[in-house]
Amino acid sequence: MTALKGGTYGLGHSDFGNTKASDTNKEIIKNLPPEERPREKLITRGAGALTDGELLAILLRTGTASQSALAIGRELTQNGGLYKKLARISRVEELTQIKGLGQAKAATVLAALELGRRLASARPLDKLHFGEPEEVAAYLMPRLRYATKEQFLVLLLDVKNRIIGTEIIAEGGLNNTIVQPRDVFRVAILQHASALVLVHNHPSGDPHPSEEDIEITEQLVAAGKTLLMPVLDHVIIGDGAYYSFQEAGALKI
Repeated sequence: MTALKGGTYGLGHSDFGNTKASDTNKEIIKNLPPEERPREKLITRGAGALTDGELLAILLRTGTASQSALAIGRELTQNGGLYKKLARISRVEELTQIKGLGQAKAATVLAALELGRRLASARPLDKLHFGEPEEVAAYLMPRLRYATKEQFLVLLLDVKNRIIGTEIIAEGGLNNTIVQPRDVFRVAILQHASALVLVHNHPSGDPHPSEEDIEITEQLVAAGKTLLMPVLDHVIIGDGAYYSFQEAGALKI
């Protein structure tokens, strides 16, 4: 990620607090009309009235010696930046490369990003019923579509296909060595699952299965038959798209 131009952040400097002499050459949030200040705007008009940059400025709270929090927020979110620069971030170190973002600010932004991802798929577990592939995709798309590494998960279901748990089995480049039937079905047995759905993501954004995906699916379906614990589907999550083995008629149950 490209570092933003500007000096380092000094203790005591806040865009929402006192103005210092060094701030005279940049936009200071305190000097804006009240209706244009991000925090006041949120309080009076609601969070939906704020731009992406204004929301980020509230999280950042302080700027650098040369840029206000609002200017940094605008720069990080302009031209699709919320998607291109922030949505895929999962580690504090990726944010601290930006000048003006120390660990504390980066942790605040990262926490907000993760909350957003979780809220996008949040529903009471006892009301989650997976009867169709699009329901699986809708549940895990916010969590997996921006992941930069492959993750292989299993959705554990009861006899009515209601979710009783979600387990990450492997992370990284998936192959037959990493994803083993014993690991998949161990967690299913321990949680007394009646059936399961396999899910993993393609960071490339293209959800179509590879030869390894097909081979792993066939192995796990066969193991499920032996254990009388059927694999109902394998859903691959891409960027706003998904592939379902069941839907494509490629699941040999």
